[in-house]
Formats: sequence, C-alpha cells, structure tokens
Amino acid sequence: MLKSIASEVLGEEKAREVWSRIDVVGDIAIIKKPLRGSLQLEDFVKIGERLVEKVKYINSVWLAASPVEGDHRVRRNLVHLAGEKRTVTVYREHGCAFLVDVSKVFVTPRLSFEHYRVARLVRPGEVIVNMFAGAGIFSIVIAKIARPRRVYSIDINKDAYRLMERNTRLNGVEDIVIPLHGDAAEIVSRMLRGVANRVLMPLPMLALDYLEYASLALKDRGVIHVYLHVGFDRGENPSRKAVDEVVGRLEELRLTARKVYARVVRPVGPRRVQVAVDVEVERGG
Repeated sequence: MLKSIASEVLGEEKAREVWSRIDVVGDIAIIKKPLRGSLQLEDFVKIGERLVEKVKYINSVWLAASPVEGDHRVRRNLVHLAGEKRTVTVYREHGCAFLVDVSKVFVTPRLSFEHYRVARLVRPGEVIVNMFAGAGIFSIVIAKIARPRRVYSIDINKDAYRLMERNTRLNGVEDIVIPLHGDAAEIVSRMLRGVANRVLMPLPMLALDYLEYASLALKDRGVIHVYLHVGFDRGENPSRKAVDEVVGRLEELRLTARKVYARVVRPVGPRRVQVAVDVEVERGG
C-alpha cells in the first residue's frame, strides 16, 4: 500500500526514491529523506497528507531530514508533515507493547525479525547483557519469548532509559530485565564483569570499539551478537567483511572465535548494509 500511495502522489520515477524509506512505528510514519534525489519538502508533505488520508492506522507523519546520530541514537531533525503533531506512540512487536518517542529514541520495525531470531537462540537460564538497549525492545522481546534468568539492559540516553523502565513494567518482565543508565563500558567494567552467557551490541558505530567490554562481560565462554554497517564494492561479500572485522578485533584482544555466523540484516545506504555477526568467544583458546 505504501508503494502505491507514493506512486499515486509522485509518479513511478519519484516514488522509487522514497517508498522503501517509510517506516511505520505504532501509528506514526517516518519518511527517511534520501541522501540524494529530486524530492522537495512539498513532495514529502503530499505523501504525508495522503498517508493520513488513506491508511487508517497512520495518524502522524514526520520527515527524518537527517540520519540517526550520536551515542544517543536520535533523529535530531524531524519535520512534521501531516496529521497529529506528536512523536509519542505505542509500538507493538512479538506480543509486546512499547511506549516510544521517535524524537528521543531510535526505533525501527526493520529489526523485528532480528529481535525474534536472537530470542530463539537464548537458552533457559542464560544471563544476557544488552550494551545498547534503547527503549528496551530487544531485551524485553527476549525476556518474553525465551526464558533467561536476567537481562541487564544498558543505555546512555536518559530518555531511552526512562522509556525502558516503563516498558519493562508494561510488559511484566521487571523480574528479568534490569534497566541500567550510563555508558556500557563503564557499567560493564564496574559491575558486570564475567556475568553473561550472551552479549548484545546493536549499535554499529560503537560495536568494534566496545568489543573489549563485551568480552569482559562474558563468562569464560559465551556468545556476542555484533551489529556492523559494512560498505562493499561489486563482487565483495559484506558478511565476510563483517566477520573479518570482528574476528580480527577479537584476535587483537587475545580472544578466540570458536563459531561464527553472519547475516545481512538490512540495507542502510548505497552499497552499504547492516550485518549481524554472532560469534562464540572463548578466553585463552
């Protein structure tokens, strides 16, 4: 439906620039502005007005005029296009409900399958550290689908932390998910050394730099889920490139990668994709 609305408003050629860049979070639609292209603000306004008119579950439309930025992962340049002028909504995923503010925390439905995939890998009784938890979506989905003993859920963004606290109670997992506010490196170093069977690193811009702290959180052996943005040329395999980067960094840290799996999660730009690397790490191997 989103594709047909974009084509109806802009015509086929212009619609190709934008229709795949529309995310719907709860009842809010976010249009991510292409880095290049011919679209003007009035084009986006027309699409926004038509989305509110035609799609019953969309009540507010915003243009993300710049990419997600910084350690806090926020869209700093949101432009209201149509419908209600609000950024707070309830987003639902895998039987869970999340209160989110799209101007203060990063949320994308494009990671929904990844949340479920990792949750299905978690074994009963595991202890998990999520180093970049946002509003708690990854942590809470795991707590609801799997049977972990504890999920330590960290974020440096105070707004995200407050939403995470509310979402933990909203979904009835406060006995499993422990929200923690602060820098993941500092929190792991101070209070979470050697506690985890599994560590999540869903922040590509910091993943390799913080891999040392993820390894500190692990017991003698465990799994780290690393998310990277990888550029690639024609004929190159982005999954292979991501694996080489992760394994190379582990070797620098004198850690052994026992099992490695990688998959492309989503495109994030021209010849640039997000890759998930699951790596089983062992000390002293």
